[in-house]
Amino acid sequence: MKAIYITVSAFLLLVSCNNSKKDNTEQVTESKPNIEQVAPEKADSIKVDAVTSATSLTNEAVFNGTFVLSPQRHASVTLSIDGIVKSTSLLPGKYVQKGELLAALENPEFINLQQSYLDAYAQCEYLETEYKRQEILSKEEAASQKKFQQSKADYLSMKSRKDAAAAQLKMFGISPQSLSEKGIVPLLEMRAPISGYISNLQMNLGKHITAGEPLCEIIDKSNTLIKLTAYEKDLSRIKTGDKIEFRVNGMGNDRFRGEIISIGQQIDNINRSLEVFAKVTENNSLFRPGMYVNARIVQK
Repeated sequence: MKAIYITVSAFLLLVSCNNSKKDNTEQVTESKPNIEQVAPEKADSIKVDAVTSATSLTNEAVFNGTFVLSPQRHASVTLSIDGIVKSTSLLPGKYVQKGELLAALENPEFINLQQSYLDAYAQCEYLETEYKRQEILSKEEAASQKKFQQSKADYLSMKSRKDAAAAQLKMFGISPQSLSEKGIVPLLEMRAPISGYISNLQMNLGKHITAGEPLCEIIDKSNTLIKLTAYEKDLSRIKTGDKIEFRVNGMGNDRFRGEIISIGQQIDNINRSLEVFAKVTENNSLFRPGMYVNARIVQK
């Protein structure tokens, strides 16, 4: 009986020692954590955070925006008078040079305007000669002052009519001098005001175009701009001349360069944002107005 009691006591003592060692081991483990015991995704997070806090810029300003065109690079081709399209060779996306023929239109009023100019031009030659003759006679007191004044008024009135008709013809691209030499032009020719690509084509053969209605638009992509949206919290970190790096939606991870040239002066009351414009210094033929852009300022 005494032997059994000693055996049980020894067994309990051994168990107690093992539990004590286990507790000590757990305490050591908790006081000195090993990064290898942390889950892999958490370990990566810890490493990234450590690098970020040491090398990366905090709260980097990032901007979203789109490609746009300056007003000088975007032209709408419109008529000052009505006309019916008689011929055109345009297609959307076609490239045209400045001065290239876009379309020819027919309008009787255009012909009447040319006739009015030619009539006024011819009358002016006669009335000017008569005015000068009456001026000489008036100085020699061979004619009355009344007749001289009348001839002067007739000449100046006709000259103003001629000049007005000439100004209108210039608006339609017609040279008054050429009209006097070659005669009446039957069709009104619309020519490209700038070089660029045809967009928003609104005409076809036989269509009646009213005054002020656009025939088409021409876009020149040689000087593309980026309109970015910035927020007032980032305003202190933006200035003209800053270099930017941007990516374009649909063009993968390719990065392009630009430079800020203008900063808006009014904050939007709803989203507290303003417009920032940048010019593209690395152009690409794939760029299109309206394409989405993500940009950031390149630190010097």
